[in-house]
Amino acid sequence: MKKTGLLIVFVFCFIFANAQRVGMSPEYIKALTSEWKGERSADGRPRVSDNILARLKNISMEEAWGVLRNKGFMNQFENNWVIINPDSAMTGRVVTAQYMPLRPDLQKQVKDQGVAENRSPKGGTNSWPIDVLTEGDVYVADSYGKIADGTLIGDNLGNAIYARSKRGVIFYGSVRDQEGLSEIKGFNGWIKGNDPSYIDQMMLTSINAPVRIGRATVLPGDVVLAKKYGVIFIPAYLVENLVLTSEFTALRDQFGHQRLREGKYKPGEIDTEWTEAIKKDFLNWINNYPGKLPMSKQELDNYLKERNY
Repeated sequence: MKKTGLLIVFVFCFIFANAQRVGMSPEYIKALTSEWKGERSADGRPRVSDNILARLKNISMEEAWGVLRNKGFMNQFENNWVIINPDSAMTGRVVTAQYMPLRPDLQKQVKDQGVAENRSPKGGTNSWPIDVLTEGDVYVADSYGKIADGTLIGDNLGNAIYARSKRGVIFYGSVRDQEGLSEIKGFNGWIKGNDPSYIDQMMLTSINAPVRIGRATVLPGDVVLAKKYGVIFIPAYLVENLVLTSEFTALRDQFGHQRLREGKYKPGEIDTEWTEAIKKDFLNWINNYPGKLPMSKQELDNYLKERNY
């Protein structure tokens, strides 16, 4: 009983200590993302490779969503965005921020704690998430859909975000100076609206804690796939498998469409489990693929060992 009591006290102390931070500790983030076994950033977030981030850009929303759904992740997609540069896709590692309606006593605690965490006491707290960005990060903020007086950034902070991350933002809220933001080469944003007003009567409450973005639950270190068709937030430990599965599905579809156009097989043969003859034909087609495969041959061979087509 004594050991159990001490354990309960320790757990509550751990939760209480983390609850008072503005930026979550590396230990807390590692606990949130314990399924990830690879490299991590200094703040504890999973560091999915640049190669996987680049390949993810070529994956369709439907393919990514299908893989997540099959693994039980039903709440990772959000759509109906205003997109600053709609013809450009964006992938990256998520840094989260939570905003709430202003409450003076809580805001004071947040500012005091921010100073204790060596965050800048000058300017608004909406600059603090930007200060932690590194290249490859995407700033994801829940600002509870506030449009007027809810503008988290303008073009000055937009330039700062791009300088640090070489990416952009996903805000469940708004920005100001959308025209200026659209002129930052390489920057992009998925937002719920824009307004000429300045941020007012709202406050930052946490950095790198779990947040809700519309229909999606998002953790720090998730990987985001953002296109004009919507946004998907992918648990870091599933990204590599999702990319490879989606790339294989695209190859399978390409082969099937080609053979249907050629009249070699009937639709029922392609839409059901393939015969050994079709599987052999597909492997020969892969070996003579007219172009560069999206994955390495070794990745494909390893994947096919566990795949039933």
